[in-house]
Amino acid sequence: MATATDALVVVESMWGHTRAVAEAVARGLRSAGPVLDVGDAPVQLPDGTVLLVVGGPTHAFSMSRRSTRHEAAARGAPEVREATGIREWLDGLVPTAGLRVATFDTRVDRVRRLPGSAARSAGRRVRHRGLGRVMSTESFYVADVGGPLLPGELARATTWGARLAMQVAGPETP
Repeated sequence: MATATDALVVVESMWGHTRAVAEAVARGLRSAGPVLDVGDAPVQLPDGTVLLVVGGPTHAFSMSRRSTRHEAAARGAPEVREATGIREWLDGLVPTAGLRVATFDTRVDRVRRLPGSAARSAGRRVRHRGLGRVMSTESFYVADVGGPLLPGELARATTWGARLAMQVAGPETP
């Protein structure tokens, strides 16, 4: 399984729900390392990192932009860092050989069937920039912009994290 030394979870959160999902994913990974806010995440991943999990909220069918982060802050979002989101962080990230990447987002449930998501956009950016091999993307749902997360989403995030860890570990050898 991926461990604290080989898995890194980076999150952009505005209302706290995306962070809660990131922490649940980290629990599933059995990663004792802290979930890093995107503004505090290194652009050169620590040696030995084999799995990067990146998550953020979906804004206007994609990753946030400075303008959408500013709008969220104006609406009272308590955790907004307007200067840096996952879009900007991925643009500055140094490629790491052999890196596997999983992306997730939080989205409002009522637009579940509409196209576009921060997770898919981040995955495309990872592939385009040659940052690693995208192994999974996932969306987690909130009732409305300010939340709350729908029932069962944190448990689903923990299960997804455990599945990622098993995929990274590969088949057990006797």
